[in-house]
Order: sequence, then structure tokens, then C-alpha cells
Amino acid sequence: MADAVVKRLTVRKIAEIKDENAARAAIRHVVLENLAAEEQLEADARKLLMDHAKQIKDSAADYRQLLGKVKEKLARERGFVL
Repeated sequence: MADAVVKRLTVRKIAEIKDENAARAAIRHVVLENLAAEEQLEADARKLLMDHAKQIKDSAADYRQLLGKVKEKLARERGFVL
């Protein structure tokens, strides 16, 4: 993925990249950080729902819809774009 991003940036002349290896490494780092943040967001949302599992079960709410809403709320609070 990093190779494709670097290639697009240079071919489209969006960025002038002097050290492609460093650029690839930076892109990989950002992507991995983003994936880790999204995984943490998912884990936190699931934990919140598990903390209220009895209330959810009693209300007959749809778990998947609630999970999506909780993830969206947490993402907004953390400034994270899904």
C-alpha cells in the first residue's frame, strides 16, 4: 500500500519525494497507527456494550446497530475518522 501511495504522489506530482524509502516507511507507520487506533476503538466500544449487556438484552436493541453507534460516538470524541 505504501508503494502505491508513494507512486501516486510522485506520478501525479502532488509531492516531491526525495527519499522514497523514507516516505514508504512514514506511510506504513501512519497506516499501522491508524489501524491500531481503529482496533482500540472497536475494543472500547465492545467493552462499553458488554458493561451494559443486561440493559441491552432487556431492551431488545440490535447489538450491531448499537456497536456502530458507539463506535461513531467514540470516534467523534477522539477526533478519529472512520
